[in-house]
Formats: sequence, structure tokens, C-alpha cells
Amino acid sequence: MPLMTYDSQLDSRNPTAGPFKLRPWRSVLKDKDHGWSPLFWVIYLGFFFLDPVSNHASFRIWFLDITGAVVFLFLYLGLFILEHPRSLAHIAGMVLLGLLFLPINGGGCTFFIYAASMLPFCVQKHRQAVIGLISIGAIGAIEGLILHVGTWGMFYTAIFPMIIGAGNTFFAERNRMNRKLRKANEEIENLAKVAERERIARDLHDVLGHTLSVITLKSELAGKLIDRDPQRAGKEIREVEQISRQALSDVRDAIRGYRSQGLAAELAQAKATLETAGLAVQCDAATTVKLPAVQESVLSLAVREAVTNVVRHARARTCRMRLDQQNGSCRLEIQDDGCGASNGEGNGLRGMRERVEMLGGTLQRSTESGTTLTITLPLKEVVPKSEGCQN
Repeated sequence: MPLMTYDSQLDSRNPTAGPFKLRPWRSVLKDKDHGWSPLFWVIYLGFFFLDPVSNHASFRIWFLDITGAVVFLFLYLGLFILEHPRSLAHIAGMVLLGLLFLPINGGGCTFFIYAASMLPFCVQKHRQAVIGLISIGAIGAIEGLILHVGTWGMFYTAIFPMIIGAGNTFFAERNRMNRKLRKANEEIENLAKVAERERIARDLHDVLGHTLSVITLKSELAGKLIDRDPQRAGKEIREVEQISRQALSDVRDAIRGYRSQGLAAELAQAKATLETAGLAVQCDAATTVKLPAVQESVLSLAVREAVTNVVRHARARTCRMRLDQQNGSCRLEIQDDGCGASNGEGNGLRGMRERVEMLGGTLQRSTESGTTLTITLPLKEVVPKSEGCQN
């Protein structure tokens, strides 16, 4: 009988769980661990019937053999189709069948072989498998001595089961490692999905928060101008339409993880937004640095979030934005003379800090004499870049 290389869930189920529940055969056969192997290895039960066939056994012996085979099939298949099998109890039942049938049927050694072959998959540790195999071999050897089964009989009753079981300990350990690897991969996939959801949430917050603030600002301005300057009000409304269309594109880009504008365009847009809100803006970015795409995206989102906060909450009159290179790092500073609230971080600032720290940078926020936001990101390559906005 060849090695039974099961990769089953036997050792992963709870042996002390609640009442038995049957699993549908379809789910058993499609199981990635063992598939069709439970049905395939049943054919070796045929060795159990060689003895009654060759010896022309009586009706009574045939009845007992068939009854034993039915009990074995319950124990064997139960390991696969029951939701909560008591695995070691099933193995013990197979050993007991071997003890009971070996005196009347030399093929009773088949039950010892099945028990030994499946034991490594029913325990959690290699040591437990070794102890169990030695126990099965010893039980078979003792009964073989008592029944005087002969050399070959002793081999199939005590030694061969241990050989089969020893081979399967290797496969059982390998299968447990594969199962752990699959579980680890599933956890990695879940973490990646969570991280992607968090990224989309942060990006949508930044994109929509900034855009809706600009739309609100321009709508209010258009409402004030509609009576005294209808032409200017119409211009503002048209810009609201354009911003809304751009917002839709930005949302799609955020979901895909792309950023099309870049930092220079974001600084120019921020300057225009602040001036629309009535702030005096100073932007020092005449000599900027060339950034990797990821870092540029992070700084662009930081500018967008910071400007949104200034427009919404700061009640400031002036704002200064500065971008430069210092000691191999890129430094972005956004300062306003507003109220400088010292309340805790909101979702936008928290998301901004997470992005910066993921790239090995730092974010500092000071609320003395207004609010100063300073972001520093490490640079590997420094290349001159065209200016992003004018003073």
C-alpha cells in the first residue's frame, strides 16, 4: 500500500467542539487541502476482503466483515464530512477494529495501516505523531505475537503501518506549513485591502474637502455679486461648474491611486483659492526640487488639505507657502495668521501625518501666532525644477 499523502483539515478542527454536523460532499471534494483523495484511498479497503474470499469464509464471517467495513467507513469518512470530528477517537476506533478482526481475518491489519497513515494529520506536533505511531506498532506487534501471525503477518500488522505513518509525518508537516503560508498570504491580502480602503478614504477626504470648500466659496461670492455685477457672478458660476467636473475626475484618480497635476500645479491652484477667499498670499517656490512621484503626490495632498483648513477654519488675512530643499530633504511650510486653534487632529491632518511618516518624513504643527504646518520629506535625488507659483 503506497503512502497516503492527505493534506486535510483534520488537525485544524476543534476535537472538543459541539454536536456533529455534516459537510456537503461537494464542498469536501472541492477542498483545496485533500480534494478527491478521501474517496481514492478507500480502494485499499479491498485488502480487508482478500482473506474471506480466498478462504471461502462462512456467512457469519462475511456478515461480521461487512459490518466492520461499514463501521470503518463511518470512522474514515467522518474525518472529512463531519464539521467537528473527534479525530483521535476515530483513529482509536480504527485500531480497535484491527484488534477485533485480526483473529478472524488476516486483512484486519488494514485497519492498523489506515490508523497509522492518518494519525500524523490528526495531531499538531511531530512528537505526538511519533508517540502515536509507536503505540499503534506496539499494539499490532503484541496482538501479532499472541495470534502467532508469522513473519509477514507481523510485518503488515506492526512494521508496515509504522513505515506508512513515518512517511506521512513528513507530508503532514509540509502540509501544515503550506496551510500556514496560505493563511499568511490571506492575511497579507486582507491587510492590503484595508490599506487600500484607508488610502481611498484619505484621498477622497482631501479631494472632496478641498473642492467642496472652493465650490462653497465661489458660490457665496457669486450670490453676493449677482445683483451688482452679474457678469462677474456668471464667471464665478462657470468656474464652479469647471471645478465640479474636475472634482469628478479627481475622485476617479484617487480611486485609481493616480495624481495627474503635480505639486507645481497644486501650489498654483492653492494660491488662486486663497486669493479668492480674500487672503494675501506669498508663495516662495522659485527654486524647488524634483520629487519622486509618491513624494510629490503626498506633498500635493498636504497642500490641498492645509489650504482647505485655512479657508474653512483659520479666519486668516495672510498666508505664506514655502517649498525648498534643506540638507538632502524637501521642506514644505504653510503659515497663516489666523486663530491658530489648538484642538486635536482631524481626519485630514491625521491622514496627512500618516502619509508623511510612511515615507520617513515628519510633520510638525504649531499654533502660536496662527498656524504653521511644516512637512519634511527625505530626498535621494535633487534636480532643479521650474517654479510652481509667483510672489
